[in-house]
Amino acid sequence: MNKNLIYPLLIVIGSSSYGILSTIIKVAMQHGFETKEAVTSQYVIGFLLALVLFIITQRSLPKLTGKGFLIIMLSGLLTGNTGIVYGQAVHYLPASLAVVMLFQFTWIGLFLDCIIRRRRPTRSELISVVFLVIGTILAAGILDVDLSGLDWRGWAFGLASALSFACFMQFNSKPVEGISTIGRMTIMSFFAMLIVCVFQAPEIMINGKLFGSELLYFGLALGFFGIILPILLFTISVPKVGGGLASILSAMELPVAIIASVIVLHENLTLLQVGGIVLVLVGMTLPTILQKRPAK
Repeated sequence: MNKNLIYPLLIVIGSSSYGILSTIIKVAMQHGFETKEAVTSQYVIGFLLALVLFIITQRSLPKLTGKGFLIIMLSGLLTGNTGIVYGQAVHYLPASLAVVMLFQFTWIGLFLDCIIRRRRPTRSELISVVFLVIGTILAAGILDVDLSGLDWRGWAFGLASALSFACFMQFNSKPVEGISTIGRMTIMSFFAMLIVCVFQAPEIMINGKLFGSELLYFGLALGFFGIILPILLFTISVPKVGGGLASILSAMELPVAIIASVIVLHENLTLLQVGGIVLVLVGMTLPTILQKRPAK
């Protein structure tokens, strides 16, 4: 496989793993667990899995500079913060609309990258964003949703989740010397766990609910697909691809989320949603395809 395509593919796989989280959480809710309990189990178990990997694979502690540590810490805090504010958006908005708000990170991430790198967005990036925005609206199926009377806090939390995830992409795109990929993932997952435990359900670690019930199995699934796999893949690939393109490629999360809900939860899938998924996929692949054309 072309080396130039490996890193975008890793981002697509990582974002796809994020896409199945909402379905796992809904299944956990069907088993009597609260959303905040499932989210907390994700970050606690995710950190423990990362710590085990670190102990097994690393023979020495990382040698980080202060700047490097700050970048990793902020990446972890932003990861946890995204989960928190997105949960609040879901509380105030219909789930379909909350997804659309979260996916504004595609254009926010692109323009953040342009501001940081002091560049203009390319033509392919702008075309891609148009496809992604239209495709997201169609795929989420919100055209039939009544938007009147919705709480303004839902809109605010939705945009905050998009901005938080876009900022995570930017910080995670910065290379850090003196630390391995697994070491970076472990530190990130630790700070993500800290902020989630403060604002979600830390009591599940004390009352026996996390390790003494089915919540442990959901935590293992959420921890692997929501912490280990995506953070590991993003840490490897985002510095190679850049925050702007990484934000665009991460839109794969939406089609996977919809397909997983159809297969597991037996939710309906309309033709408009199928068309939206196709537009999202087109928008994702455009920048990579068009960037390769001059090389040929």
